[in-house]
Amino acid sequence: MSLRFPRTIAALFAMTLIAAPMETFASDTVRIGYQRSSTLMGLIRDSGVLDDRLAQQGVDIRWHEFTSGLPMLEALNLGDLDLSADVADTVPIFAQAANVDLTFYATEAPSPAGQAMIVHADSSIDSVADLKGKRVTVTRGAGNHYLLLAALNRAGLTLDDVQVSYLTPSDARAAFVQKNVDAWIAWEPYLSTARAQDDTRTIVDGSDGLANYTRFYLAATPYAESHPEVVGTVYRTLKEAGDWVRAHRHEAAQRLSPLWGGIDPKIIEAALSNRSYQVEPVSKAQFDEQQQIVDAFLEAGVLPRKVDTRDAHIYEPTNEEQ
Repeated sequence: MSLRFPRTIAALFAMTLIAAPMETFASDTVRIGYQRSSTLMGLIRDSGVLDDRLAQQGVDIRWHEFTSGLPMLEALNLGDLDLSADVADTVPIFAQAANVDLTFYATEAPSPAGQAMIVHADSSIDSVADLKGKRVTVTRGAGNHYLLLAALNRAGLTLDDVQVSYLTPSDARAAFVQKNVDAWIAWEPYLSTARAQDDTRTIVDGSDGLANYTRFYLAATPYAESHPEVVGTVYRTLKEAGDWVRAHRHEAAQRLSPLWGGIDPKIIEAALSNRSYQVEPVSKAQFDEQQQIVDAFLEAGVLPRKVDTRDAHIYEPTNEEQ
């Protein structure tokens, strides 16, 4: 029997909710952090499907919005959050360096085109080598920070060869538009927004082995260990949401537009095409590149101490959840 995809993500999830057996659990609360750009978790929050599923398990959700990944993981460390939406692969490294007890409960397949270095169309910069002496902006500790290091290294340059400004994405966009910086490594949806609204050229992205730009979903380890059934429900819902987005980019863009401040759905659809949204279990092998990031950040003086990325805890979903 063939199955048709429903027209809305809420309908897709509702099919599973109707069929789900009712079980009795003790009343509880899970606190979930997300960013405005958290695609899958944003859609899930908007649909209410996870709230409904966890309500069947006697669990209420408290949603908390953050401006970036590092403060979100700090909240995990302080006990103010239980689970986080996706963060770039660089972010957990700083949390591990601060001895935050994290559990990786999901990942997305790599999206190397999900971030890229752009310049103005009339710029004299044609390659990474041309960045010498130029002004570049990234967000400190974010995935674009590592892409800058990797790109400079491949071109035989270091951070000492460029003038780096560490700005949030919104501030970086303003600096780029006003031509206060020569190059900006942006991630989605900021990247597709700039490409659509400004006259830009792309110098390099994460392809050719520069940076996989893998996204991870994290939990406070004490919570993951004491509430595996909640983590499992969140994992299953994320996976279904990712499958839906990949099959329904146009509709997903329409739904995300008001959640992302009214960005043109056509821009969002372009942004979605640069991310995999393929939710998978986390494996130790994925930490190999993270260890490379550790080494790069240590050499650049960005990371306070060396960490072994393989020391992190991993949640393993059940066969039913996968």
